[in-house]
Amino acid sequence: MSLTIKNLTPRIATEIQADKGTLLGGAHAAQIREQLEQRGVLVFPKIHFTDDEQIAFTQTLGTFAPEMRGEKIYKVTLDTKVNQLADYLKGSLYWHIDGTMNAVPILASLLSSRVLAPSGGDTDFCNTYAAYDDLPDEDKRQIEKLRVMHSAWNTLFYYEPEPSIDTLRGMMAIGDRELPLVWTHRSGRKSLVIGATARHVVDMDFKKSVELLVRLRDWATQPQFVYRHKWSVGDLVIWDNTGTMHRATPYDPNSGRLLHRTKLEGEEAFA
Repeated sequence: MSLTIKNLTPRIATEIQADKGTLLGGAHAAQIREQLEQRGVLVFPKIHFTDDEQIAFTQTLGTFAPEMRGEKIYKVTLDTKVNQLADYLKGSLYWHIDGTMNAVPILASLLSSRVLAPSGGDTDFCNTYAAYDDLPDEDKRQIEKLRVMHSAWNTLFYYEPEPSIDTLRGMMAIGDRELPLVWTHRSGRKSLVIGATARHVVDMDFKKSVELLVRLRDWATQPQFVYRHKWSVGDLVIWDNTGTMHRATPYDPNSGRLLHRTKLEGEEAFA
């Protein structure tokens, strides 16, 4: 069976219809990878993969990336009874790129929906390639060589303005990393590296740094660059972590909302 492909918005997100056997066979993996890079987000509605099928499908697309403790499936939920480290996911409610603490971020994540929240719990994505492409030339010249310090602990203040010192030290232990504001990819395409972990622009006045980072975030998250996925049980969504930001919309931590995640190993360092 061939793939049925439909763009969901002009600048980001494509829906792919296919049966399980077609996807798991891997014959269309190269086409799916190409669509992922060009469109940023791929939606496979109500495919209803089991965990084993999701793992197998992930493996057709590249090198499978296990979680920190070696598990293959990560349970995305704010319910600490299901995921003991769920408090760390509070930062996922704000625009971010995964893996900014690593020299090589993951290539992509795959999320499948298991339980819906009665309200909220959608996932927003924005295309950071398209956002860079549409910047005025003067902005491109001004930001081309800038470097930004990224810190996992910076996200803490988004959801806990007065953390305890132990909480702060725990987040600070994750580390910091200096990254380019504009990522020039091996393909020659360029994308913005911004989001909640972006703490300050190196060697720039603090107020001017904050103003620039917020302005670029507002620019990149304009409606023309954004796709919001409203989950149905059984949906699978893949996003290109090297060319998008994402966030969850607020939902009740006790709602039972549950997504299962698998990941693809990164293939390209920030540059």
